[in-house]
Amino acid sequence: MPQSSDISRALSPARIIARFAVRVALLAAFAAFGSIGFGRSLKALLWMSIILCAAVALLKRETPFGAALNHWDECAAFGALFALVHVVNELT
Repeated sequence: MPQSSDISRALSPARIIARFAVRVALLAAFAAFGSIGFGRSLKALLWMSIILCAAVALLKRETPFGAALNHWDECAAFGALFALVHVVNELT
C-alpha cells in the first residue's frame, strides 16, 4: 500500500522533541565556554540554529506548521528561546 510521502517521512513527535532537547543542551554547553559571556554566546548560537532549521526545512520542502512536527516547528521553538534569552539579557 503506498503511503503519502509526508506521513512516511515524518518522525515521531517524541524523536523530534528529543532531538530539540539534545540540540538545546549542546548549545548551552557551547555557550558556557564562550568568551563573550553565556547570554551573548547563547543568543548567537540560537540565532544560527534558527537559520539552520529554516534552511533545512526549505531544502526538505516541509510544510510550515503541518500535522507532524518538523524543522519549522523547531525553528519557531528556537525563535522563542532566542526572544527569551534576549529579554533576560536586556534586563540584566
